[in-house]
Amino acid sequence: MDEKLKNVVLEHSDDIVKMWLEEIETHKKNDYTSTISEEMFENTNREFVNVIFSSIEKKGLSSDLDDFSERLINLGWPLSYLTDGMQVFRRVVTGYILQQSEKIDSDYFSKVLREVDDWVDPIINRLVNEYSGSWEHIVSLQRVALQELSAPLIPVMENITIMPLIGTIDTERAKQIMENLLDGVIKHNAEVVLIDITGVPVVDTMVAHHIIQAAEAVRLIGSRCILVGIRPEIAQTIVNLGIDLGKFPTKSSLRKGFQTALELTNRRIEETQNNDKDIERLIDSLDRE
Repeated sequence: MDEKLKNVVLEHSDDIVKMWLEEIETHKKNDYTSTISEEMFENTNREFVNVIFSSIEKKGLSSDLDDFSERLINLGWPLSYLTDGMQVFRRVVTGYILQQSEKIDSDYFSKVLREVDDWVDPIINRLVNEYSGSWEHIVSLQRVALQELSAPLIPVMENITIMPLIGTIDTERAKQIMENLLDGVIKHNAEVVLIDITGVPVVDTMVAHHIIQAAEAVRLIGSRCILVGIRPEIAQTIVNLGIDLGKFPTKSSLRKGFQTALELTNRRIEETQNNDKDIERLIDSLDRE
């Protein structure tokens, strides 16, 4: 690092900060920062430029930069605010140094550009790494949450559970379905599992193959699967593809599947009819009392 150029920048930091703030202010009218209050925008800008100078002075080893970027991430500020600010700083500093020079030739111009790049690029890289690390962490948490929700097994009655499936089924999700099914059957002591594909938009050979595998795995541990939610278009597709679903029952609706599950567990739904005369007698007896 050229100490002479560095000292020029640090000694005239007030002038550079003023120029930087003026140019940053022009960005506020047309971008994402237009909705931010004037006070918060100004305070953030001043803190940002102070962090930049601190990083330059300490040769990029300042922890202030990490703390500042972490606060902006938590507040939801976009990465473009930081990268745009650094590019403005690059232009302002380069222009200021050249203005202070009495003689400018191509060698000196190249030297200034390289020096400023050596100050700015490490800061940009560090900011980008902070943001990308935060995004990767968020994406990882969201992936785990989606996996937990992608194939839930819901116990609805003793020995009967339901797995509602929504969306596209790929190989990774099919593996999750298989694991959840087997774990859930053991955990809930399920004798019958209803796999509801009402929310699955397309059932092709691969999807059917995964469902058949899941049902076969459940059968091997002593339970049975009923496939429900067979819409007419899906039934036609299954027939056209020559897919054999004869190994386990299929029903067009969850209600019919649940009735079958009750029968398989030696239960049934009893319909009761109100006897109007009995009700009238009961009301009369209450009135007499």
